[in-house]
Amino acid sequence: MNKLIKTVTMKRYMIKLAVRVGIFLGVLIPYFLHKDWLQSITMQPVWKQITPLHVLWMIFMLMMLNHIFPANRLSMALHKREEAEYEEIPGFSKLELYRFVQDQNIKAWNVMLVWLIFNGIFGLLYLLKVIDETDLVMLSVFYFLCDYVCILFYCPFQSLIMRNRCCVNCRIYDWGHFMMFTPMLFIRNFFSWSLFFASCVVLIHWEIIYAKHPERFWSGANQKLRCTSCRDKICQIKGKVTE
Repeated sequence: MNKLIKTVTMKRYMIKLAVRVGIFLGVLIPYFLHKDWLQSITMQPVWKQITPLHVLWMIFMLMMLNHIFPANRLSMALHKREEAEYEEIPGFSKLELYRFVQDQNIKAWNVMLVWLIFNGIFGLLYLLKVIDETDLVMLSVFYFLCDYVCILFYCPFQSLIMRNRCCVNCRIYDWGHFMMFTPMLFIRNFFSWSLFFASCVVLIHWEIIYAKHPERFWSGANQKLRCTSCRDKICQIKGKVTE
């Protein structure tokens, strides 16, 4: 493992994965042992009393803010949207770029359809009172952990639908927050809706840049997205997808 984790980005991801595991366990334990307490603070207004769940809310919001106004130490997968990270391959085919965009858009919206249908099941169970608010919060925290599992170990969307070579080349890389907080749509309070709609802003911001500058997202047009130019090497554990 030490030989594998040799890039700064990879090390950072592993540290963040450990933090996410800690946060997941920090919610999972009271979920099983003190669910009534977790339910009460989930539905409690933030202005009434600051709780551990509201601290977690702040962490989530800061994460999303950092994706809209990124710091310098983010991964190539996110930085590829920036003009400064675009290194044009001379003479790239605009027709091939158009075909790439068309193919990736179809696959991306297939992912969106699958995701909304899958989470719609939980929404229906919530409306039927089979599950409650704490179950949806736990689901979001589970998705929060799965986000890095997908990056580092296995991503079903990458392998089964998108077929992108790696996360650096991922068309839907910044959809992660929207996916994390989809269950929050069903809980009607400030805590939940602020997370969900902030995640929508992150997604829309990404989609606008993709629509305006698709060449930055394609390895056929952007030299920085080719394996020979990759600094991150976050495909070390799960490997690259080949079509």
